[in-house]
Amino acid sequence: MGNRHTSLKDLARELNVSISTVSRALRNHPDISPEMREKVKQLANLRKYSPNPLAMGLLKQETRMIGVIVPDLVTHFYASIISGIESLAKEKGYFILIASSNESAEKEKESIENLRKARVEGLLICLSQETTDTGHFENLLEQGIPLVFFDRVCLQGQIPTVTADNAEAAGKITRHFYEQGYRRIAFISGPEQLNISRERLAGYKAGLEACNLPVDPDLIERCNLSHDSARQAMSRLLKLPNPPDAVFGINDTVAFAVMKEIKEHGLRIPRDMGLVGFTDEFHATVVEPQLTSITHPTFEMGRKAAELFFDKIEKNAPPETIILQTKLVVRESSAKHSD
Repeated sequence: MGNRHTSLKDLARELNVSISTVSRALRNHPDISPEMREKVKQLANLRKYSPNPLAMGLLKQETRMIGVIVPDLVTHFYASIISGIESLAKEKGYFILIASSNESAEKEKESIENLRKARVEGLLICLSQETTDTGHFENLLEQGIPLVFFDRVCLQGQIPTVTADNAEAAGKITRHFYEQGYRRIAFISGPEQLNISRERLAGYKAGLEACNLPVDPDLIERCNLSHDSARQAMSRLLKLPNPPDAVFGINDTVAFAVMKEIKEHGLRIPRDMGLVGFTDEFHATVVEPQLTSITHPTFEMGRKAAELFFDKIEKNAPPETIILQTKLVVRESSAKHSD
């Protein structure tokens, strides 16, 4: 046989019996004589036969595979969520297939089609930043395909979702800036259609109100979550007649780009400009100064998303929305009082 995986067909050919006879013999089916069962098992051991889970799943119309789509496979944020999903999937005897949308709505649709062709039993998805139309998700719903959203979500109430408490977290950031003595607090948001942009903007505004600070539209910028776009947004803020003295980036990628732009303008962080990120990537602790950021319970987010998936396929549970709490980790980039 060489190194090739031994199949039921191989065993059947060698014994000169049908594949179904071999399959039933291995399952101790009463229609197969004890002698034949023993003969099949001995040959299976000799040839080191092991069942192919995908082939077995296709026979039962189940593959025990779950598709997972994330915007990128580079950041620790998504890697940790995937680990959380995989941990529960493994306990349930499932495998996961991972695809990246690369922040493209078209690639997201393509990934869904590819994972469907691979016969996944359902999908766990974090939306791409370009996604505005939900038709491809509604098609999955109509076909009865189990679907769960995490972090960036849509169709809440129709599809199970797991998110962080984005508004509460953004409010924490704004109040922290105020307590450190900052008064012109800017926010660089992401694409308007994303729930994380809307929710963090609402929390930012609520935080300003709680601190009796006005909402200045000039201090609210948007970017497409890329490094260059974030730097351009920060450059626009720095050119204002009355520029900010603190900036909150919608995620750490944005915050790192902002940090570079601030430094290139000869400003010091945190003395001249406070800076806070969101998602607490590994690099937050190795940049200079270390970045204050919001930490997500990412592994828990993945576990919860997987729990919602299994609740759906095992109990046909109604759509549930889970909101997880975050933590503000204060480091050097916003600690003005300790500078």
